[in-house]
Amino acid sequence: MARRRKQRFNELLRQKLSTLLLRRVRDPRLSSVTITEVDVTADLRTARIYVSLLDDEEETRQEVLHSLQGAAGFLRRELAHLLEVRHTPELIFRLDESARYGERIDQLLAQIHQKEQLSSSPEEPSPRS
Repeated sequence: MARRRKQRFNELLRQKLSTLLLRRVRDPRLSSVTITEVDVTADLRTARIYVSLLDDEEETRQEVLHSLQGAAGFLRRELAHLLEVRHTPELIFRLDESARYGERIDQLLAQIHQKEQLSSSPEEPSPRS
């Protein structure tokens, strides 16, 4: 039962944070942020929020992450008004690297597939004199 409660709370936090980022946060750098996952500790005191960004530049990614950490207090305060829990969890933002990791795997697989096609293609017959 506790596991199901935690999953429901994770999803609720994800939905509420997404709405807050979309409607209440006025930082234009955060407009490209997508919350991919929320993982709350068993005691519901800390929430790790995994975010994905459209921009792929490392400098921009770090800047957006810094902005999210700066907005964490505001977001936590807003969540306290929206949620009916005794304690609003501390928000810790992390970059979700799974999309980049998946893209890299796709690239590697495409390279392997291309090499296999080149090595298995029939060689052209040599002209005989």
